Amino acid sequence: MKKGFLYIILCATLLVTAASCGNDNAADKPKDNLVSGTIDISVDETYKPIIEQQKHVFDSSYPDAHVNIHYKSETECIKDFLNGNARLILVTRELSKEEKAVLESKKVVATSLAVAKDAMAVVVNKTSSDTVLSRSQLQGIITGTYNKKYTVVFDNQGSSTVRYVTDSLLAGGKLGNNVFAAKGNDSVIQYVANNPNAIGFVGVSYISDYNDPEGLAFIKDVRVVAIVNDSTKKEFQPYQAYIAPNWYPLTRKLYYIHRETYPGLGTGFAKFLSEERGQLVFKQARLFPLRSNIIFREAGVDNKPQ
Repeated sequence: MKKGFLYIILCATLLVTAASCGNDNAADKPKDNLVSGTIDISVDETYKPIIEQQKHVFDSSYPDAHVNIHYKSETECIKDFLNGNARLILVTRELSKEEKAVLESKKVVATSLAVAKDAMAVVVNKTSSDTVLSRSQLQGIITGTYNKKYTVVFDNQGSSTVRYVTDSLLAGGKLGNNVFAAKGNDSVIQYVANNPNAIGFVGVSYISDYNDPEGLAFIKDVRVVAIVNDSTKKEFQPYQAYIAPNWYPLTRKLYYIHRETYPGLGTGFAKFLSEERGQLVFKQARLFPLRSNIIFREAGVDNKPQ
């Protein structure tokens, strides 16, 4: 009787232990995969209209996937990534050595890829006499030393646009006292349209006229300035054909950076952005897609400012 009783208890103990181990394994398993689950990601707010289009296409293809996008300044996106609050971010630069070192200390390896090339468009009021500018003239305008006093407008403080202009045009120097922040790219365009002495910096997708199937027209509210290429001494406007080979001088790349160690939803969304449908969305938004073959055909591009 005692042996039988002990046998029953032993079997019960083994069953409980097995069930417990099974629950632990289930808890350790990822709750998302490439095309389903829920994830929070952080995205540079400059690209909100474009990424919203990407999300719409992605959602329609994968209804079990729920990508919650938080649009923030580039600085905040990277902070989220380093703190582990976002497994995937979309920003305009790769991580610095210092940022990679922080991740390495946490045994985290980041994966990044450039998926599109963007252009920084310079816009002025339609009455402005400055229709073509060089990099040195832009430097003077931004620092307040140009012969014409401009009010310079960016999308917001701490944005990737401000960082790009500071790094690319001023080599890390200080902006002038004539520089102000608006509340987004649309606000920049509106301010420039209403102020003759204003000049603004916005992403190319904000100044393209999407009613033009050739992608060669800009919106009529403001004038898009042509920028002189220091190497060729020729002036170019931010058309896709000029963005691709860097003939238009003010270009930058859009990267995805993720920290997933398994094929999760962050990897799935990043993969989507780099494949055919995601690349087509970038193309339609007037960015240059970097992960697909684009063939340019001859077209009547008028390089003169409008």
